[in-house]
This record gives sequence, C-alpha cells and structure tokens, in this order.
Amino acid sequence: MTKHMTGTREEWLAARIELLEAEKELTRRSDQLARRRQALPWVRVDKEYRFETDEGSASLKDLFRGRSQLLVYHFMFGPDYKAGCPSCSAIADGFNGIAVHLANHDVTLSAVSQAPLAKLQAFKRRMGWTFPWASSLGGDFNFDFNVSVTEQQQREGGVEYNYERSGHALDAKPETAAEGPVAEIAAMTGTDAAAFMRERPGMSAFVLEDGVVYHAYSTYARGLDGLWGMYQWLDRAPKGRNETGVWWRHHDKYDKR
Repeated sequence: MTKHMTGTREEWLAARIELLEAEKELTRRSDQLARRRQALPWVRVDKEYRFETDEGSASLKDLFRGRSQLLVYHFMFGPDYKAGCPSCSAIADGFNGIAVHLANHDVTLSAVSQAPLAKLQAFKRRMGWTFPWASSLGGDFNFDFNVSVTEQQQREGGVEYNYERSGHALDAKPETAAEGPVAEIAAMTGTDAAAFMRERPGMSAFVLEDGVVYHAYSTYARGLDGLWGMYQWLDRAPKGRNETGVWWRHHDKYDKR
C-alpha cells in the first residue's frame, strides 16, 4: 500500500482547484518578474571581446548573427575538461529545438565556454547538438561575467559569484571537495575537483542597438532552474525531483551505469 495520502475523485478535484489558484498567482508573479528583468538599465559593453567560432574569429557583436538580441549560456567546459559539465549538458539538451524559434524572434542563442574550440566541436558532435558554441579561451569574457576563476583566485578565495562572495558550493577549497558530489561530477568531465570548480554556470543577455552592444541581464546558480527543462517536468511528476546523490549523466551515458 502507498504511504502517500489518497482520496476520492471529489477530494482530489477540490484540492486541485485550490492549488490552481496558487499556480495562477505564481504565473502572475513570474510575469511581473519578467517585466522587471526587461526594465533593468542596459550597460554599454565597450571592451573588445574575441571568440573562436565555427566561422572563425568573432567579436561579441558577431555572435548576434545579424539579430538584435543575444542570449549566452555560460557552459561549464574549462580548458582542462575532456567533456562538458553534465548539468550544463542537461540544460543544453533542450537548446536545439528552442534556438530555431528564438532565431525567428530576433534572438540568437549561443553557448560560450573557455575550452578550445576543437574540444567544443568534438563534444557537440558527440551530443548531437547544432546550436552555436564559441570559445572564449585566452580572453576576459568569462572572468568579467563571473563564470570563471583563476587558480590564484581559487587559492585566495572570496570570489564573486551570483552577486555575493564565497557563498556557493563551488567556492569550497578543492581539497575539501576531493570526495563527494563535486568530485563525482568533475570525474564525468574528465578532470579533478580543483579544475572543475574554476568554472561556474550562468546565462547573460545582450542587446545590439545602433551598432552598440549592451549587457542587459545575467543570472547564475539556481537562477538557471527555469532553463533546465528536465526539472520543470520532474516538478510535475508524482514523486517530484526525488533526488538521491548525483543521478543525472550525459544523455549518452545512462545505459552504461
């Protein structure tokens, strides 16, 4: 027998209608938050960032691909990684289908990582992805947008991430993360905990107007939950996220557990 509460169809319907009111309120609040995001002041980007792409060397303006808006997913794939972060990969699994619709709404979706372009291209082929993915290796882009740290910064601590200092699990000293979830995820990327934790996930939004690029928005950590389609589905499953440890994998690795 199940340990979960059971009831009649009438009891379920009454509870469901009560829940519907709370869901509608959440939707209204989400709409309000979206308007507040869009009302944030734009910050002009004057720095000349360079990237390596499938089409060759590119500027930040080039990443827009002729459109007026650019959404960048800061994908955790450091120079020493052999594979992309499995969490970022789970998010990126939804990009192919979304990118074509965004492109026809004047929005380009692109991933950016520090790994060399050849590594990104190889992993992209393995995963069956087609969305644009640029390498920022050798530049300041990742560091300026607080999604990468240097070895020195890692040793010294106090790195800013998600608009605070030393408040994230990836700020832990590498030696304390040599075992446990971080080390387990790091192993999936083919590197150690120290190298893995020098990269952070995030997304940033940019707009191009009158030839000038502006930074409009960035979010990190659990601010990315809404982009992780897998969790949106699990939150509606009868047992929810029902998580024990690190359960997700690269999508081509589940049958090899």
